[in-house]
Amino acid sequence: MVGHSPLDDPATAAYAWARYRRLMKWMTLVTLVTVMIVALLMYRVVGFVSIHFYIATVLGIGAAMLLTAALMGLVFLSSGTGHDESIENPLEDEREGFGP
Repeated sequence: MVGHSPLDDPATAAYAWARYRRLMKWMTLVTLVTVMIVALLMYRVVGFVSIHFYIATVLGIGAAMLLTAALMGLVFLSSGTGHDESIENPLEDEREGFGP
C-alpha cells in the first residue's frame, strides 16, 4: 500500500510548486548571465570563428545549466515536502541486516 504523500494536499503542493517555479526563474536569470559572460569571453579569447560555433556553445551551456537546475529542483521539491518519506520501500526488511 502506498502511503499518503504531503503533495496530495493542494495547499502544500501549491506552495512546493511555487517555490520550484521561483527557483527556476532565478536559475534562468543566472543561466542567461552566465551564457552572456561565456560568449563575451570566448569572443575575446578566440575571436570571431563562426556564428554557428557561438550558437552551439550558448545553447549547449544554457541547456545543460537549465536541465541541471530543473532536475535538482525536483529533488529539492520531493525531499523538502516529505514526499520521499511517504514512499513505501518493500526491501526495507532485507536491508536492515546489512547496514550499521
